[in-house]
Amino acid sequence: MLQSTATMMLALMLSGCSHAPSISIVGSFFPVWMICLIAGIFAAAFARTSLLRRQLEDHVAPLWLFYPSVVVLTACAVWLIFYR
Repeated sequence: MLQSTATMMLALMLSGCSHAPSISIVGSFFPVWMICLIAGIFAAAFARTSLLRRQLEDHVAPLWLFYPSVVVLTACAVWLIFYR
């Protein structure tokens, strides 16, 4: 009895995961997370060129943590603004 109840509860919890959010680009469906990740990578590249142009990259440390954080922050912001 307990096992069948647990199985039924698991099935009910997973019923909302039937499809991944996707967007059609030229007839091909791309996952939305991929578009958000690309936007984050472009934002990090823009941040790097801006910091290098203004000679401020030396003041940002550690770089191995800063740029991935910019990617994650931008990707999550794009997701929240446009796709939720």
